[in-house]
Amino acid sequence: MKNTATPTTKVWLNRTGWSLIILTGAAFLVLVAFRYFVFTEEVYDRFWAIKWWVLGHVLTGSIALIIGPIQFWKSFRNKYIHLHRTLGKIYLITILAGSLCAFVMAGTSALAISWQWAASLGILGVAWVITAGMAYISIRKKKIVQHKEWMIRSYIVTFAFVTFRIFVAMGMAAGLGEFDEVAPSAGWTSWTIPLLIAEVFIQWGKD
Repeated sequence: MKNTATPTTKVWLNRTGWSLIILTGAAFLVLVAFRYFVFTEEVYDRFWAIKWWVLGHVLTGSIALIIGPIQFWKSFRNKYIHLHRTLGKIYLITILAGSLCAFVMAGTSALAISWQWAASLGILGVAWVITAGMAYISIRKKKIVQHKEWMIRSYIVTFAFVTFRIFVAMGMAAGLGEFDEVAPSAGWTSWTIPLLIAEVFIQWGKD
């Protein structure tokens, strides 16, 4: 008799995982990101001198964060393939723009705190560009499987936009230090740990 438990479990886990990702992302946008659209010095605080770069980073990161789950929605992708491609291009453009803003932030406000924080933010920007770029190159070469794998990696780096804040909050709550002390480590772990876990699952499913 055919065992249907495994496929059912995979579907359930997939839906549960995406539900958590979407809810967490939505909470982040409402509680953290959207306040930067209130364009005042009080909101931006020490980032006021580079406010346009911060706004650009938040705006493009938010757009990429929203587009990601739509691109992974299989039935939507199959039914609206042209829209899927258009959203993919928008996703790539927002990442290119957002990473540029991140590089400026790394060389200014982050560097003013510490070179460690600046390095973690800068390398995150590099990872953001490379993973999205590889997804684009793969689909241009019609390598569908590789495209999907690189999109998973890309969205994990995009979601570091959210994971970073969670890790910072956890570090501060655990008494590891204030934001300036916790941020450098959180900047690295917010994408490297999730990326490592995802890579295990990606490779595990291969023959």
